[in-house]
Amino acid sequence: MGLTAKIRTRDGWAVSHAVVTVTDMTGTQVLRAEADTEGAVRDATELAPGAYTVIVTAVGYAPAASSAIVTASGRAEVGTVTLARQGGTELPPPGPWTIDPVHSSVAAVAQHLGISSMHGRFTEFGGTIEIAPDDVAKSRVEAVIRAASVDTGNGMRDGHLKSADFLDVERHPEITYRSTGLTRSGSDRWTVHGELSMHGVVRPVDLALAYLGTGADPWGGTRAAFRATAELRREDFAMNYNQVLQAGIAAIGTTLKVELDIQAVQGDSLPAV
Repeated sequence: MGLTAKIRTRDGWAVSHAVVTVTDMTGTQVLRAEADTEGAVRDATELAPGAYTVIVTAVGYAPAASSAIVTASGRAEVGTVTLARQGGTELPPPGPWTIDPVHSSVAAVAQHLGISSMHGRFTEFGGTIEIAPDDVAKSRVEAVIRAASVDTGNGMRDGHLKSADFLDVERHPEITYRSTGLTRSGSDRWTVHGELSMHGVVRPVDLALAYLGTGADPWGGTRAAFRATAELRREDFAMNYNQVLQAGIAAIGTTLKVELDIQAVQGDSLPAV
């Protein structure tokens, strides 16, 4: 009996301080419960069968409302409720923003042996975001990654990735991305069109971007959060090395899934903290 729900942010994190309020069709509150540390709500209050409104609130997030039907069992399973950061329906305020590499990550995932995934990241990178004041579609992103900062948790494998078989970091020390346009694909989702330069090759690459919201930081600044993904083919960047195993299975997959979690600080430089 009772109500169950999971409260999550758009990038999947639990919202542990969320409050769920349930009202009946007359607007009378019949239940109020708080999420636990895992963002889960489990309340055993017995509810009469019928239609209810479920309202989820949390400090720093826009409220979310949905309908729920309580069955004869007295159970209401709301499922997962996703909260958006307040101010997270458009884009950050216009002007320059600087990517904070300490609180951001640039990661990639490749298939290994056809059965599992191999994860890696770059530890040295930076960039700027310029939100256009009049036409958001004219906003710009530029980023630079130090190719030699690749880290998969294995020194021998990292050395191979830095070699001429892959990134060839001696000849091509930087990976760069420069946007060429921006297209809205949802209330807080965008497609960033741009050009990626890697291993001496320049190719058009689109990023699927989600804007997660803007908020104050402990150092007196304002931060915006984004999550972006893309899929790359290694051969498009002249990285054709592979080892084919028995049954024709490649040791390393031909595609890479790129995952970016970005925090940007308002202004044209990072604060000294």
